[in-house]
Amino acid sequence: MNDAAILSVTGLRARVADEDLHILRGVDLTIRPGEIHAIMGPNGSGKSTLAKVVAGHPAYEATGGSVTFRGEDLLDMEPDERSQAGVFMAFQYPVEIPGVSIANFLRTSLQARLEDDEELDLFDFQELLMERMELLDMDPSFAQRPVNDGFSGGEKKRNEILQMAVLKPSLALMDETDSGLDIDALKIVAQGVNTLRQENPDMSVLLITHYQRILNYIIPDMVHVMFRGRIVESGGPEVAMELEARGYEEYRKAHVA
Repeated sequence: MNDAAILSVTGLRARVADEDLHILRGVDLTIRPGEIHAIMGPNGSGKSTLAKVVAGHPAYEATGGSVTFRGEDLLDMEPDERSQAGVFMAFQYPVEIPGVSIANFLRTSLQARLEDDEELDLFDFQELLMERMELLDMDPSFAQRPVNDGFSGGEKKRNEILQMAVLKPSLALMDETDSGLDIDALKIVAQGVNTLRQENPDMSVLLITHYQRILNYIIPDMVHVMFRGRIVESGGPEVAMELEARGYEEYRKAHVA
């Protein structure tokens, strides 16, 4: 495994844009190529905010610290530049885009990565899309449906995994991808992620979750506990098991103390 960090977060502070509401209060995190890191914590602890700040969501503003991606200043990049550099965000609540098929959405996304004078070959794209869908055991007709329009929760999350499979990111930020999924849908999503990582062992994942159950299927290298805008504990998969058993009460007591 490569020792050079793909993502390095140092002393990151962030707030809701245009408001004096600070959420991240000094986050430190290092992820190397091929690693899976899970972040757990109670509601309001800053888990999703961390992912959105890294992705460049305009609703949040970094106010201190640094974030580097492959040694480059990520905070100095626009959201589309971060995406083109290899950062992918799987949202907890994927938006619906009526009238735009999944195939057209993905073709446009790939086209945006090319130089202005380059044109994505339609037949090459179609071959890639069908191969990706076969890899994820998805019906080809899925690609003709409008993006997330009328989708179940599980279908929306599968669509996120398909986007990952086509765009092949170096770093996947997965914001509560397990939220609202039944056990069958959870297994399908986890299988998709694991299949992509087998194909590309250097792909790194930052997995944000409330629950230990998804970590039974996507095995993390590191588990971090976030509380009140900071990472307060880090360890192996056993940390998630301990959280499942004891909850966050000791962190609340420690914070009060």
